[in-house]
Amino acid sequence: MAWQGLMAEFLQVPAVTRAYTAACVLTTAAVLELLSPFQLYFNPHLVFRKFQVWRLVTNFLFFGPLGFSFFFNMLFVFRYCRMLEEGSFRGRTADFVFMFLFGGVLMTLLGLLGSLFFLGQALTVMLVYVWSRRNPQVRVNFFGLLTFQAPFLPWALMGFSLLLGNSILVDLLGIAVGHIYYFLEDVLPNQPGGKRLLLTPSFLKLLLDAPQEDPNYLPLPEEEPGLLQQ
Repeated sequence: MAWQGLMAEFLQVPAVTRAYTAACVLTTAAVLELLSPFQLYFNPHLVFRKFQVWRLVTNFLFFGPLGFSFFFNMLFVFRYCRMLEEGSFRGRTADFVFMFLFGGVLMTLLGLLGSLFFLGQALTVMLVYVWSRRNPQVRVNFFGLLTFQAPFLPWALMGFSLLLGNSILVDLLGIAVGHIYYFLEDVLPNQPGGKRLLLTPSFLKLLLDAPQEDPNYLPLPEEEPGLLQQ
């Protein structure tokens, strides 16, 4: 019963959050039994010379072996991905997927400069950054230790990485890409003479978004409530 209740709760999670979280967990489970991290990491030579194109995706799905770092990242992925999808991206699944694609492509290009092999943590920080900038008045309790306004959260995560002895380059990459997306999507269009440069492709909208009703549509008489006659 507990398993059925957990599955029912998981199925209530928005589609993109559910799919990405499940992919991360399944990838980690596969590494325990079937795969090696060396089959997943981003390597430009293997991608473009050996055509191992799956590495463009799998490097965003592996957060290390089961342990504190994995569960810490999964907590933030699930929480802030879900809050974005249920908040500012509610009813805009295509736009949300496009944000993932934009962030993934830009991180991959910038990751080439820093020789970064796994970019899942950078994607997590990007999600946190975008959420924090869209909710600047929300106060965040950081594991019961600190309380601060939401825009400070990405920097707190970077400081936490530093305390754990990890490289902060991945966190900085996530913050940088998150800021670029936020600027292009939320800031630039609202400036005098500004316009939206990030336009979600039409095929994504057709594939992922529910069709919108035509405001000029006039219902037939039999569709009018109270006029249906048998």
